[in-house]
Amino acid sequence: MGITGSRDQEIYDLVGIGFGPSNLSLAIALEEHGASAPQQPVRFQFFERQPSFGWHRNMLLPSTTMQISFLKDLATFRNPLSRFSFVSYLHAKNRLVQFVNNQDFYPTRQEFHQYLEWAADAFRDRVGYGTEVTSVRPVTDGSAPPELLRVEVRTGDGTTRTVTARNVVVSTGLVPRLPQGVTADDRVWHSSEFLRRFRAHDPRDLGSVAVVGAGQSAAEITRFLHDELPHAEVHAIIPSYGYSVADDTPFANQVFDPGAVDAYYFGTEQGREAFWRYHRNTNYSVVDADVIRALYQRVYDEEVRGVRRLHVRNLTRVSEVKRRDNETRVTLCSVLDEHTEELAVDALVFASGYDGLDPARLLGDFDRHFLRDASGRHRVERDYRLVSSTALACGVYLQGGTEHTHGLSSALLSNIAVRSGEIADSVVLRRAERELGHSQPLEEASPVA
Repeated sequence: MGITGSRDQEIYDLVGIGFGPSNLSLAIALEEHGASAPQQPVRFQFFERQPSFGWHRNMLLPSTTMQISFLKDLATFRNPLSRFSFVSYLHAKNRLVQFVNNQDFYPTRQEFHQYLEWAADAFRDRVGYGTEVTSVRPVTDGSAPPELLRVEVRTGDGTTRTVTARNVVVSTGLVPRLPQGVTADDRVWHSSEFLRRFRAHDPRDLGSVAVVGAGQSAAEITRFLHDELPHAEVHAIIPSYGYSVADDTPFANQVFDPGAVDAYYFGTEQGREAFWRYHRNTNYSVVDADVIRALYQRVYDEEVRGVRRLHVRNLTRVSEVKRRDNETRVTLCSVLDEHTEELAVDALVFASGYDGLDPARLLGDFDRHFLRDASGRHRVERDYRLVSSTALACGVYLQGGTEHTHGLSSALLSNIAVRSGEIADSVVLRRAERELGHSQPLEEASPVA
């Protein structure tokens, strides 16, 4: 339990780094624990670099829908009675009946984002927006195992302050990835910044655009550009032979069930490899069937009319991008025969994915206390806590970056409510164990996990 004093002297049970959907779900789990045990609330604080809550704002394209059921919200799978469920949001907005009449399990991305904002607003007094955590270090006295962590926070005006916590949860999100040698500018964009970049241009100046990638974001952006720029040539540059459909059938979807985490975590190496080999097509470099059909229909309609504007370049990769004044020239290379051609575009969008979360930057020298596997990846406990090589009484948890230990749903919304609940339970349980240990006579106290 936190010790009160001045704001900077307060000891939090948990500090969350980043406040996207994952840590928002964690905040809800902690809040609901406090409601069930008001005599022992968990004291927590979150820090978020963005000036306000936002989740993939630059991909809130018109008519795009969620790829998960509305029931896989921030809380329902953990607590069906939660006041933070998507159904509760609809009721609060007086839209529950209309949503039911819509007969669709998959809300639009815009509506789901509004739901997230609604939930996040309840925690505005416990989130420091416009702040960045720059380091996490143990508080040591050279004798006992560290029980506390010192978290350095930098505000938007450059000033820094330090807060103290017993645990931190790192959920800083994924890092946009561009191909080697490619630099983003006002004409070369990563999909994560798409709408902002697109809206900065006069559409009439975008007469030729290209989208690189074979996944959902690439397909959605291609469809958007084709619809929004009726005068433009739109090039879809795809390394595969067309788009591959995402497997969202019931049995395949079970890889995202909460129970699948145990199957993956406690499974053999061969079993884990089988997860990826057989079920990678549930989420990676695949596209929903309705989006694929919509794009193919556009291609076919143009063929019927004899006016080709949407060019799907299969088995093609980008080998070079050159910028000359306002002109961007892209060298395309055929995967089949290595034939190259140059394409001039007014905008080039890379839907090239993201790199995973690595907490080492925040931990600095402290990172050496945590064990890694043979591939150099952090070892992670089942409760998403980093495995330490020393008897640390404090904890560093990860929300994201645990695909190698917890499976396909580690960075997805599918298991967000249960995952956050497990982290909250771990924090509460370890606090109880610590307080019990401290209350025993020294000779009877058991080691802290």
